[in-house]
Amino acid sequence: MSELGAAAPIRVLVVDDDPLVRSALRLVLGGDPDVLLVGEAGDGVQARDAVRSLRPDVVLMDIRMPRQDGLVTTAQVREEPDPPQVIVLTTFDADDMVLAAVRAGASGFLLKDTEPELILAAVHRVFAGEPILSPSVTRQVMTAAVAAGPDPKVAAARAQLAGLTDRERQIAVAIGQGLTNAEIAGRLYLSVATVKSHVTHLLTKLGADNRVQIAVRVHDADLP
Repeated sequence: MSELGAAAPIRVLVVDDDPLVRSALRLVLGGDPDVLLVGEAGDGVQARDAVRSLRPDVVLMDIRMPRQDGLVTTAQVREEPDPPQVIVLTTFDADDMVLAAVRAGASGFLLKDTEPELILAAVHRVFAGEPILSPSVTRQVMTAAVAAGPDPKVAAARAQLAGLTDRERQIAVAIGQGLTNAEIAGRLYLSVATVKSHVTHLLTKLGADNRVQIAVRVHDADLP
């Protein structure tokens, strides 16, 4: 990137109670000139205060921490004015708090042993407004939702989904099945741009932060 057209770097806050994990992430983030590590926190309370003072664009958030876990902290920071995008960090892809983190407003999650280039790619993607849950991960989240049983938001989800057009409903169901925009376009004989437009409308109508939350609402409403 030339200096003349340089954009401000993506401001990242790292939150993890393990100093070794923070050190490793510091090294990874330092390898990208378009990313700036603005701070670190060792627990959720520190993270909440750091978000308010440092105003990061993206937070890499550990789930299991002392004093206050990443789930509660994610919900808190997502309620801040102009909130950062949150990528939750986990050791296992079957972590029972992943679904709850998505409900709290996280844009996705990364395993802690994810390759450095994929971590950087994830930071760039969520900063651009694109969640990083792949279709396979979306299906895992949906499986966890089924195992967890009905959510208190079922009635609200059904009311929201009742206001969708037939096309929006089709796309919402497809998102719930873990399909990508390109796959949805192929199934419904639409352009990818048209699908993206519908997804944008769905996010607004459903009050969702990302497509995974759309999928959660589809599950909550028990759409076919």
